[in-house]
Amino acid sequence: MRKDIQGTSVETGTSSLDGKLQSRVRDLLFRNLSEGYSPLLRKHYCFIQPSPRTYPYQFWWDTCFHIFMLCRIGEHELAKKNLRSLFAMQEDNGFVGHMTFWKKLIPTHYSDVLQARPTLLNLRPHMSALIQPPLVALALERIYRATHDSWFLREMLPQLKNYFEWLARVRDFEGHGLLSIISPVESGMDFKPSYDSVVGYGGRGGRLRLYWDAAIKIDGRNFLDRYDLKRIYKAQRFVVQDVLVNTFHVCDLRILAQLCRETSDESAPMFERRADRAANAILEYMFDGGRLSFFDTYGPTHQHLPVSTFTSLIPLLLPEVSNELARGLIERHLLDPTEFGLPYPIPSLAANEAAFDGGASRYLWRGPTWAVANWILFHGCKSRGYDDIACALSKSLRDLVELSGFREYYNPFTGEGYGARDFTWSGLLLDMA
Repeated sequence: MRKDIQGTSVETGTSSLDGKLQSRVRDLLFRNLSEGYSPLLRKHYCFIQPSPRTYPYQFWWDTCFHIFMLCRIGEHELAKKNLRSLFAMQEDNGFVGHMTFWKKLIPTHYSDVLQARPTLLNLRPHMSALIQPPLVALALERIYRATHDSWFLREMLPQLKNYFEWLARVRDFEGHGLLSIISPVESGMDFKPSYDSVVGYGGRGGRLRLYWDAAIKIDGRNFLDRYDLKRIYKAQRFVVQDVLVNTFHVCDLRILAQLCRETSDESAPMFERRADRAANAILEYMFDGGRLSFFDTYGPTHQHLPVSTFTSLIPLLLPEVSNELARGLIERHLLDPTEFGLPYPIPSLAANEAAFDGGASRYLWRGPTWAVANWILFHGCKSRGYDDIACALSKSLRDLVELSGFREYYNPFTGEGYGARDFTWSGLLLDMA
């Protein structure tokens, strides 16, 4: 017996249940697998679609999630293929887009068209012009720890270094160590409520207005600017420092430094220094001591966007956050039944926020529970010694899968599944042990 997130006694899962879940996740990953050869690029590709009908492309952080799952089920060669495909179109300057269009060259959703630079090359396999949260160093590290394949590590490490060098050059606009995103899409949380004030959405005009403000208007203007980052920064339409993006950036920089040491690469101290500077900037610019929370910030002055989302808690992953502060984040917010301590945690938005909506909607991240939130905070709590809470988050996700299947997101009160079906993210439960 153990206690769940609100203190109720629950049974831990059995090894039989674990075996069944592992088999179901394996089947899901292989059903969503896409392999082939691009004659135009003369490259093989191999990736897992998050959901074939809704999300048929290769996505950046989804690929990392899939690698974590594949390593858990022993499919290491497949994990390597996925990482190679993610970097197959890397540009000379280090850039890799958050979506790779291997087969379906014209996106299903017209809003996705705006996320690519306007060029005739879009009539061949291409990438988007946007980024997503860094996780690739962790993905490479998982493969290396499982296989001890130093050849693969030496193959991929220069590509990762080149990518992180690109981030440092072009996305740390103020030189404080914080990365900026130029579209809501780049955080992976397209309609995140903390962005409402930046995109100009005040709740009026209904959700169609939100779609226009947060998707079409921002990406459309970036598209017209041909994704010229200097012009975009000067315009200051949407230049946001997101807590999740920056926390994972710090974590990935530290892992990258470790991988450099494995190969006697002299870049390790540089990446460590960048990680330290970025972590300290998170504490300096994003932390609100009065509300005991971390908030996304906006523009060159790092103005707080004081909306409490699950990302307000994830700096738990950083050792610079003291144990006392970590305890405060958990007790004051994560366990509070008026915020995140709902029957099926973790809601993407605190339940006491005005924008909260736990039901189904095409306007995402405004209340429902997503597997990735539980996965992140599982590891955050476990690293701090809160094993009971971590286990409760794992069990909650398992219960959601048992109740509603592999869905894109879930109602945090009823557990009902919404959005895409056969969605791979819920397979992250394999990485919550």
